[in-house]
Amino acid sequence: MHRFCNFGLLLKAHIILLVFILIISNSVFAANDNSDRAKIILRQIDDLWRGESSYGRFTMRVKTQHYTRTLQMEGWSKGTEKTLMRILKPLKEKGTATLKSNDTIYSYLPKTDRTIRLTSGMMMGSWMGSHFTNDDLVKESRMEEDYVPRISFEGKRDGKQVILFELKPKPDAAVVWGKMELMVTLPDYLPVYEKFYDEDQNLARTIVFEKIKTLSGKLRPSVMRLTPADKPDEYTVFIYEKLQLNIPVKDSLFSLSNLKRY
Repeated sequence: MHRFCNFGLLLKAHIILLVFILIISNSVFAANDNSDRAKIILRQIDDLWRGESSYGRFTMRVKTQHYTRTLQMEGWSKGTEKTLMRILKPLKEKGTATLKSNDTIYSYLPKTDRTIRLTSGMMMGSWMGSHFTNDDLVKESRMEEDYVPRISFEGKRDGKQVILFELKPKPDAAVVWGKMELMVTLPDYLPVYEKFYDEDQNLARTIVFEKIKTLSGKLRPSVMRLTPADKPDEYTVFIYEKLQLNIPVKDSLFSLSNLKRY
């Protein structure tokens, strides 16, 4: 009798252990599936406005406590190392240009015919008077490569099916943010907003993506609105008027001599 009781208890223990192992295994597989899915979505977001090369025309509207300004500009890129942005309007600022070559930024001011190489102390300064920084222009980070993603919510919000990601920077990633939040819609994986937190986990700025339209043959948000958390009445709006990806672009375009041409 005791042997049967012991056998029954042993069998029950084995069943419980097996169920526990199955639960753990399924959790691990589910976590791996979510991680792979998250990386695929982040890769799609990273590549939404990028290609091997690009040309675009943009409008940038900036509102601060002290001024409001609107700039029309055009820009070229090749890979993630070369970028040239040039102001077209207003006339008094036409020809002002920014060149990014690898990790170096040059700014050309046509009024004084001066080319300035930005120092490390100038990298957190405003880019063309906006709420974007010069550092934003240099550090072409990729969420897929620089952050560890976690899906923190998936379901319906404000009438839309969405996924909310929490992104923690990898230890060796060259990023300044302590955390990011990214919301994308389903099933098209288009970004709704990005929230950036400092190292103390305080909200630093929010970028909202709006006005979906066809750019370079694909639906993409055509408007990005950046709002600093400490100045909620200020903003920078970046509007894509035209975008062409994977087009022929010569390396000579990204030269100091070409920086002065307009």
